[in-house]
Amino acid sequence: MPKKKINDVKKEIKKIVKKKKRKVYFGQEVQDAVVDYNSSNSDSERNHIYGTRIHAAFDKLAENIINTFKFTYFDMPFEDVKHEVVTFMVINMHKYDHTKGSKAFSYFSVVAKNYLILHNNNNYKKLKSHNGIEVLDREKNMGNNIDSDLKQFTVEIVDYFDNNLATIFKKQRDLNIAYSIIDLMKKIDEIENFNKKSLYILIREMTNVNTSHITSVVNVLKKHYKKLSNEFYRHGTINPVKSGSFF
Repeated sequence: MPKKKINDVKKEIKKIVKKKKRKVYFGQEVQDAVVDYNSSNSDSERNHIYGTRIHAAFDKLAENIINTFKFTYFDMPFEDVKHEVVTFMVINMHKYDHTKGSKAFSYFSVVAKNYLILHNNNNYKKLKSHNGIEVLDREKNMGNNIDSDLKQFTVEIVDYFDNNLATIFKKQRDLNIAYSIIDLMKKIDEIENFNKKSLYILIREMTNVNTSHITSVVNVLKKHYKKLSNEFYRHGTINPVKSGSFF
């Protein structure tokens, strides 16, 4: 084949390849932006990084996951659901650790999917409920005092763990797991109806550890929880700081 024709063929191949090549919306550039975001201590810089380098990818990722997995039990408009997912990814952005080898795209895909699964399941349970409005109102009024105590207890127990986790757990791995659990406790209004398996999956994805390690940390927290519960209902409050061993 003449040299001229060979060059023409090469040019045509390059054109075809160029046409087929699509821009990746959540690639290395976005991963680098997330790392830069987490490394910055400046709110204005973080806002700029998020707005210019991350938001579009998060928005597209949330849209794709919602459309791909067909979550049908949301009573909010599509854009509102997408906004909730993006917000949840932003809240969890500081937990992404690029040094563990996981890609940002994979990490946030799991975070977004788990959020949607949990809320979708919760909304499905509400849809199946056959309680009438009057019954719900009556139960709500009867439970107001209990709910108030529970909320206060939750606030105080979270405060206690925030002050004492570093003393309770010596290993960094266990401490990371414990902080993830406390983060979920802070969002109790959103997750109180989630089942144990779903929560374990979420914690595992947040910390990148085995389930056995999570169970070990949970068992320690349970022991403290029982003692703190007794203290709260005896004295009406919890001492946020314990000196020495709790037990």
